[in-house]
Amino acid sequence: MARRDDSDGAATRRSSFGTASFGGMSAFRGGLVDHRMARRATINEVQRGRLGREEVCDAHPELMRAARSVGKRTEAICPICEEDNLVLVTYVFGPRLPSHGRLAADNDELAAFHRRPEEYTAYVVETCCSCRWHYLVRALPIGGQRGRRRVG
Repeated sequence: MARRDDSDGAATRRSSFGTASFGGMSAFRGGLVDHRMARRATINEVQRGRLGREEVCDAHPELMRAARSVGKRTEAICPICEEDNLVLVTYVFGPRLPSHGRLAADNDELAAFHRRPEEYTAYVVETCCSCRWHYLVRALPIGGQRGRRRVG
């Protein structure tokens, strides 16, 4: 907690909401961010006719290429067109990576990022290859592994 003096000279406490306020937890990182509720709301808006399909089925050509070539096919059917299974595509962003991120082709590649000392964020996007629906499903921190100390 930071202190500040009021005009009458009395010291009062002011809350600090930065990572420093966690007292020694300088390595504090956020956790998994799940977007299922926002996804459900978007799907409901399409089904009610408040959002047009052309507004939500507009995946970028590079995302579509990634979905077709390295995406992980799921058992879930597209909630918009109900014609094709959804595909998950994972991008990793962080230090020493291109500004557009790096496409993680498989779990082995994600595991390699997780073992690194740098901190990264992985974004998982679900995509339909038929209607071009796409939605950010979750964002999760990976990496930040510190080397083990040798004893002896």
